[in-house]
Amino acid sequence: MKPRITIITLGVDDLAKSLRFYRDGLGFPTEGIVGTEFEHGAVAFFDLQPGLMLAIWPRDEIAHDANISKTPHSPTEFTIGHNVGSQEEVDAVMEQAKRAGAKIIKPAANTFWGGYAGYFQDPDGHLWEVAWNPRMEITD
Repeated sequence: MKPRITIITLGVDDLAKSLRFYRDGLGFPTEGIVGTEFEHGAVAFFDLQPGLMLAIWPRDEIAHDANISKTPHSPTEFTIGHNVGSQEEVDAVMEQAKRAGAKIIKPAANTFWGGYAGYFQDPDGHLWEVAWNPRMEITD
């Protein structure tokens, strides 16, 4: 299998609330909720970077589409890493997430691996790590 990850879909409990968090709070570009004309189809997509999108889709609809039972939340099964270019940028993103309604799980601090990072959870409990790695060059 050749890796071609193009969409990361997060299951959410309240699509409108999650849309506000990502669009209004974090500033992710989106056309808003689409697919409402289809049963089980309401979803929102966000452009992250060329070739990669984030989708939010109700957990009930994911379970229906995949033909599996909805299970309890578990934030430790999956994290999203957001790397930035400096310690100051880590602090700024963490503050922006907090203002948007995120729960700060671990305030930004120096890491054992020589970087600087912190964790927050979005309104549905998805865990994001915001990190600066001195060995990784970030270009915009």
